[in-house]
Amino acid sequence: MEKDPDALGTDERRDRILALVESSGFARVVDLSAAFGVSTVTVRSDLDALAERGAVRRIRGGAMATDGAALRERPFEEVQVEAVAEKAKIATAAVDLIDPGMGVILDVGTTAAAIAQELLRREQLTDVTVITSGLSIALMLEPAIPRLQVIVSGGALRPLQHSLVSPLGTVVLQQVHADIAFIGCNGIDAVAGVTNVNLPEAEIKRAMIASAAEVVVVADGSKVGRARLGMIAPATDVDMLITDASAPRSALDELRALDGPHVVVA
Repeated sequence: MEKDPDALGTDERRDRILALVESSGFARVVDLSAAFGVSTVTVRSDLDALAERGAVRRIRGGAMATDGAALRERPFEEVQVEAVAEKAKIATAAVDLIDPGMGVILDVGTTAAAIAQELLRREQLTDVTVITSGLSIALMLEPAIPRLQVIVSGGALRPLQHSLVSPLGTVVLQQVHADIAFIGCNGIDAVAGVTNVNLPEAEIKRAMIASAAEVVVVADGSKVGRARLGMIAPATDVDMLITDASAPRSALDELRALDGPHVVVA
């Protein structure tokens, strides 16, 4: 039975909801309903009211912060020093999926960089072709040539991630069919799907997914149960999620309840 929505006071409850959205950048209706002991109908009404005054941005299943600081994209070098051990574990589990002779699409970002480092370490992996949109990833893999073949996708350079995007960012990807694609993201959630903080890279990630037989999202625990602006794909389009033990259990359970992806906690 629902608690009285006004027990806390509508205005105070909405202020607290706003604070939660702003602190995490995203909040889901079901989580807010449980946190405040009110129905999902009441939460949706609260979020609609906050959206009407421009305090949040409504998305399917919840709301996002409108504050630029909560949503800004951070430079590769700034993020690279965070969750290093967790990303290394994710990278180990990811490279375990690669066999000699495979074609691999490797996304940009610090988790992808950890995968590149693990590829360098696995000297027994030969004749692997890596296609990447990341200049830093390609340069990291250069010492492994000719054991690995490295192909850069092309396009316009984005400095924050040293990544290549449109125009011409999808031309190479449309000409290949890889065995597996490792996709990074800024959020993965059962309702909101796989999302990214910026739109240009979300477009490239969609092209990567379309060009691979198997899609593996690699995301440390801070990305799980969150959503960002750029839609990449529904969670059901992902074959596997590799994350770490810091991921929220409730968000992982909701992903497991879907018809895909298979969830691996490294």
